[in-house]
Amino acid sequence: MSPALDERERIRSAMNRILTGTAQHTNGALTIVALAQEADVPRNTLTQRHPDLKNDFYAMVRPKAQPAKAETQLRKQVVKLKELRAADKDELTELRADREALIRVVHQLTLENRQLRQQPTAPAPVVRILPTQPQPPVA
Repeated sequence: MSPALDERERIRSAMNRILTGTAQHTNGALTIVALAQEADVPRNTLTQRHPDLKNDFYAMVRPKAQPAKAETQLRKQVVKLKELRAADKDELTELRADREALIRVVHQLTLENRQLRQQPTAPAPVVRILPTQPQPPVA
């Protein structure tokens, strides 16, 4: 057998082992890297010399492939983070509007304070307590 035919046969055997869950040299992942390791060929052999076998493998894997648990969790986390980002964006918009209002209030109070400091201070009026007259006794 020529090396190319031997490679093709090894790749087909590796495909069968991976798809049936009886991988001998890998963890049985449904990837081209795992297929190349299982067939004991370089990965570029599948992508360059035998793209038809690579495409066949992908066609067989597609119906079996389900997202990994980690991928599902990451997708949920991405959705949650997008929601949080949207909420943060809304909150930031509100805070920016509040900041502008607060700046206006501080400016107004600064002006009023300046005006009050510039007013001349009048002396405090003198308050005198007048003596009270004694009340006649009530009979």
